[in-house]
Amino acid sequence: MPKKITAFGEVMMRLQVPGYELLTQAGTLQYTFSGTGVNVVSAMTKLGHEGFLATRLPDNPIGEAAFSFLQRLGISRQFISKGGKYIGLYFLENGFGQRASRVTYTNRLESSFNTAPSTAYDLDAITENTDVLHCCGIALAMTDGVRHTMKELARKVKAKGGLVCFDCNYRPSLWEEGYIGAKQHYEDMLSLADVVFMNEKDALHILGMETEAVSKEEQLQELIPLAAERYRIAVIAGTHRGINPDNTHSLQGYLYKNAAFSFSEKISFSVYDRIGAGDAFASAILHGELSDFSPKKTVEFAAAAGMLACTIAGDTPMASEADILAAMQGMTGDIKR
Repeated sequence: MPKKITAFGEVMMRLQVPGYELLTQAGTLQYTFSGTGVNVVSAMTKLGHEGFLATRLPDNPIGEAAFSFLQRLGISRQFISKGGKYIGLYFLENGFGQRASRVTYTNRLESSFNTAPSTAYDLDAITENTDVLHCCGIALAMTDGVRHTMKELARKVKAKGGLVCFDCNYRPSLWEEGYIGAKQHYEDMLSLADVVFMNEKDALHILGMETEAVSKEEQLQELIPLAAERYRIAVIAGTHRGINPDNTHSLQGYLYKNAAFSFSEKISFSVYDRIGAGDAFASAILHGELSDFSPKKTVEFAAAAGMLACTIAGDTPMASEADILAAMQGMTGDIKR
């Protein structure tokens, strides 16, 4: 049965350098609109659910352009308010070979979302129309006002019996005090969350958990069960990614539920645009949980969704359930006529 999915988060303008040029080389930029919440909610609409975004956009032509973009993605305008003057920006330089892609944020703290007062949102109306709430660590890093609204909305949705989902998404450049400043806010959200996206690095660095294990696989299997028990989290999921010598990427997903791990097969694939692949994985995990897939099927489904997102230009996942199931079965290649 389709569910109502609401994400609380910022809409950002993505300014991309053409091809593989650097900002210092390029003379033109291509813009679209993005954000973790945008990506997850849009992906969930492609999987058959209703998608809502709780955010604020500027009341000017840039805000209108963002509105139009969100509508094309199938996202409802119901909980989007207007106000403020600016939208957050990020510049993307595509990596190649041994040079990693680079994201540069600007104009974040002055954006309409990050300066929104608590009265910008009708939290009771959002709560009544939400089965699943998605929040992420990128928004959590912004301002005290954003953090307060996120936590209050999560409390209301949880009290109503809805599902709260939190993606750790720690970004070092967004936390002035680093892990020390982030820890308490992350612990607050983890204590409210039913489904969490994190890995062993988050447990080690954000939460300050300790282990004598050396490999990331061993660290994961030791620390994730401890985090699930400490914060009473029903489901924890995440990925391990790597870049192969031939410049293809590899991905393996995991899901921890009912005191047991399920792992996807490790898959390798070519990458056209990597940004947003983690959001595709997260949305597919949510869809699997809402559709009563087995843990093994859910994590395989999510890994395939992450792979497919890397084949699409832009941040936003575009695959349907049928597309992802076909990818799981290895149905690739020839033109569909």
